[in-house]
Amino acid sequence: MKAFAYLTSKNEPRIGVETEDGRLNFTQIWRYFKEIQNFPNAPDLPFLQLMVELDYFSQETIDQVIAAVKEVRDLEDLRITEPVRFQTPVARPTKILCLGRNYRAHAAELNNAVPEAPMFFTKVPSCLLPHQGQVRILDGVGRVDHELELAVIISKKGSNIPESSAMGHVAGYTIANDITAREMQRADQAKGRPWTLSKGMDTFCPLGPYLVPADAVKDPHNLEMKLTVNGQVRQSGNTSAMVFQIPALIAYISKFMTLEPGDVLLTGTPEGVGPIVPGDTIECSIDGLGTLIHSVVQVQ
Repeated sequence: MKAFAYLTSKNEPRIGVETEDGRLNFTQIWRYFKEIQNFPNAPDLPFLQLMVELDYFSQETIDQVIAAVKEVRDLEDLRITEPVRFQTPVARPTKILCLGRNYRAHAAELNNAVPEAPMFFTKVPSCLLPHQGQVRILDGVGRVDHELELAVIISKKGSNIPESSAMGHVAGYTIANDITAREMQRADQAKGRPWTLSKGMDTFCPLGPYLVPADAVKDPHNLEMKLTVNGQVRQSGNTSAMVFQIPALIAYISKFMTLEPGDVLLTGTPEGVGPIVPGDTIECSIDGLGTLIHSVVQVQ
């Protein structure tokens, strides 16, 4: 099962789910469910992030809601038949936390040492870009690179989270491309400056298209990953090669800052990062999570 955030032809926000019954309007299914269960005070769910924030997001919950509605009515009129405009699975994370050098081969290809502890940096929420969006490269920034990553979405608030319970704070998984203005980053590194601008420009974090519940992913540390540019494979790897796995990342960062529902954790990129230029089409795929597609344009 995959969930996604989308806009209807009338620009109305909705939650969609892809199931054995097809692509369904879960926002409307939830409304019927509230009536069936006599939950008049339960909130509506137009936004996928709201579902995450309320800790309703799991395959078990979605399956139970759909099954309850199927018992009393047909789902045919709840199928999504029109084209949808994908939105990012979460639209208002308090923070986007990213791992640097979390794959040994990637660290080596940029002549960097593997860190002894997780090395975090941040991107800003305004850099999020939905599936089928356009990465905008500013004139004069020089080389810009792609970086395919598994993204973890946080389900509930927590600080100083033990590794043993860290996975209980994961709502689900999606795909990210940590777009990086490489020349700008290297110039900042040489001057001892942070990477904020080179990592956080508008559109520099494509995310989606789906959010797959944590309980629907058997092993997030054994997922094949692939990125192509114009059909040519640039990156190919497996999440098993992470230096620091997800529980360790959550435990480490939550010692220093509170994680909030909807926060995004990018877990690092495998080797093969390379330049993108205007006119390129990028496809990012991870087993079971779908394919995130975006194009590249130049802007002033």
